[in-house]
Amino acid sequence: MRIRTVLLGAAALLALLAAALHLGQRALLYFPVRAPEDEAVRAAAREGLSPWRDGEGRLRGWRLATPPAAPRAVLLVFHGNAGAALDRAHYARSLAPLGVDVALLEYPGYGARPGRPSLPALSDAAVEAVDALAREGPPVWLLGESLGSGVAGRVAAARPERVRGLLLVTPFADLAAVARRHYPFIPAWFVRDRYRPELDLASFLGPAVVLVAGRDEVVGAEQGRRLLDVLPGPRRLLEQPAATHNGIDLDSGALWEEAAAFLEAGDRGRRAPPARAR
Repeated sequence: MRIRTVLLGAAALLALLAAALHLGQRALLYFPVRAPEDEAVRAAAREGLSPWRDGEGRLRGWRLATPPAAPRAVLLVFHGNAGAALDRAHYARSLAPLGVDVALLEYPGYGARPGRPSLPALSDAAVEAVDALAREGPPVWLLGESLGSGVAGRVAAARPERVRGLLLVTPFADLAAVARRHYPFIPAWFVRDRYRPELDLASFLGPAVVLVAGRDEVVGAEQGRRLLDVLPGPRRLLEQPAATHNGIDLDSGALWEEAAAFLEAGDRGRRAPPARAR
């Protein structure tokens, strides 16, 4: 009888621990850096960026203060799970000289944007941002970095007609597989915010560039290659064999020139009218 009581008590304790981990796992996934809005605005100005607000004046993120006069596209950046959007100003510095306008989405609960991060919150914010950019006219490209590749997948699935190209930097195919890489005992169903770009992008017909770090110790290089394999449209793999997840070289002008040219050509081919039979 006593052994049974001990076993029941242990089982109850394990159930409580599992429930606590399930409910608190977002703290293990999202690592936002917060900042007052006035401080963030000053930091943005130093990077040549301006606040990007919705129709009610609420902060969405950041835009180039001086965008290209006739941009070939506007690139919407979905950053990784740590820091804040302003930490990714290097994308704006690299792509603006190529004639690409750049917008950095701030996730709810990150930087100066109120809210709490979650899959629904990030997805809704991203879709709203794409809808706003699509009304401006230039083609909309998405850049998804690490966790942002999951956000990009959600948006491309929700707005396939508005997303004209994808740039995926150190992406993953299924977040549950990444979780099991670090915690082998965790079943897939246990992951609360299960981003699955391999499913979301399986019917995306636009061009995509996948940038993989060969020694990616966080998501694993095989995740990026696996994601590439499911993309049905024009696709290109760019791999840096010696790079780690956070050590990938993003300062190469040649890298961005190749990526932009591929997206532009792939989108043009996708939208070209079919050849007329003679």
